[in-house]
Amino acid sequence: MRRPGDWHSAATSCNHKTESSHSSAPSRVDGRSEFSIKHDGAIYHFASKENRDLFKADPAKYEPAFGGYCAYGVSRNKVVEIDVDAFQIVDGRLLLQYSKGVRDDFNKDQPGNLAKADHNWPALVEKKGK
Repeated sequence: MRRPGDWHSAATSCNHKTESSHSSAPSRVDGRSEFSIKHDGAIYHFASKENRDLFKADPAKYEPAFGGYCAYGVSRNKVVEIDVDAFQIVDGRLLLQYSKGVRDDFNKDQPGNLAKADHNWPALVEKKGK
């Protein structure tokens, strides 16, 4: 498990042609240190200069939701580390999960769990910091 900010960003270093996790799954591509950028205390490594520049122009569009913590954990009002290979793109948002099994559990009620996570996140940030 890695902590947010310690991983090669799946945000733009992934091949995601879909905006929904119900379609073909995107694949993570390891970033390269020469295409890195620091943003909000996290270091992101991108697969190309083009991806880095896209992120730099609009970080909010590409950065992970919930500060890079496990979306399912946030839906349960907890801050949990993630596995970078257990990510998904939902409605254009990068969601990270603790594991692929947890991702499957999250997806059993994706709309409900995402709504809970969106509701819980502001209080978690206030309580624990981003």
